[in-house]
Amino acid sequence: MRGPDTFTESLFSVKKLDDFVPATHPLRAIRAMVNDALSELEDMFADMYEDAAKGGRPSIAPQKLLRAMLLQVLYSVRSERLLMEQVQYNLLFRWFIGLSMDDNVWVPTVFSKNRQRLIEHDAVVAFFNEVLAQAERKNWLSKEHFSVDGTLIQAWASHKSFVPKKAGDDDAGGGSSNDGSDFRGQPRSNDTHESKTDPDSRLYRKGKTASEMRFMGHTLMDNRHGLIVNAVVTQADGYAERAAARAMINDARQVNPEAEITLGADKGYDAAQFIAELQQLKVEPHVAQNKSGRRSAVPDEIAQTDGYALSMQCRKRIEQAFGWAKTIGSIRQLMVRGLKKVDQLFVLNRACPIFCV
Repeated sequence: MRGPDTFTESLFSVKKLDDFVPATHPLRAIRAMVNDALSELEDMFADMYEDAAKGGRPSIAPQKLLRAMLLQVLYSVRSERLLMEQVQYNLLFRWFIGLSMDDNVWVPTVFSKNRQRLIEHDAVVAFFNEVLAQAERKNWLSKEHFSVDGTLIQAWASHKSFVPKKAGDDDAGGGSSNDGSDFRGQPRSNDTHESKTDPDSRLYRKGKTASEMRFMGHTLMDNRHGLIVNAVVTQADGYAERAAARAMINDARQVNPEAEITLGADKGYDAAQFIAELQQLKVEPHVAQNKSGRRSAVPDEIAQTDGYALSMQCRKRIEQAFGWAKTIGSIRQLMVRGLKKVDQLFVLNRACPIFCV
């Protein structure tokens, strides 16, 4: 017997949001880890806002804001406007964020404005550190053997926005020679030009890639489980990778001052000054030797050890994290502008692999 094509809506419902989420759904385990991390940040959240006794309109709870931003990364939601649209009708999203069925969804511009407060107080970095602390308590980190690498991040800016720094406001329009619309045959560099759309971005190319407006993201990976233990975004230039790697491995050394630390990296890090700085920090350089028409700065006695060979195998796993962030995450081409906003989104992307272990 064929069922009727009718729709009868109940006036009341006795179900909770939790009833709609399967018991084996992966977001359940992720939400438990996220809530544990957010509970450790309660004091910081309290300092971010004025006391309730002073009055004023309540803002979006920072815990809900961070959960919503995490959903945007995990489900490849390309913009805040689309995220708010999906939260309106997606019960799974409402449950994860902490909204009831009757709660109003935020206006996208209000959501973006509240996100700025998290940047001012480095809340995403603190959240990343708390999630990392959970991984450490579960013995997922070795704290001794690391790999480092960098990747290019395409900025939300075009070639036409890359105009001379001294170009006046009157020149921006009308197809003039200074508005960036016709740059063929004109010499351009970051010393003389900048993007009006995103002044923090830099025109940069690497290898056989085309020159684009870009940032550069850097990550430090623990070799035991391939988890990211440090992440930062810098302006794109030829020295940024080694400078960021030196700063991140120095942080690892400060945490574990007596350990025998090794650092794996590709041939781009094979520079005499960088190797010397690692040795000064008492970090054994497991950097791939670059012998293409030159002499490698990595000593042969290090390159012939078993530990060096193992680091060469493990360091390739860092590309998996970059691949995930550029396909599932949102760092292939960003929809935010400014170094601080890009760094916030990049660090949030780096926290996601910890949830998947």
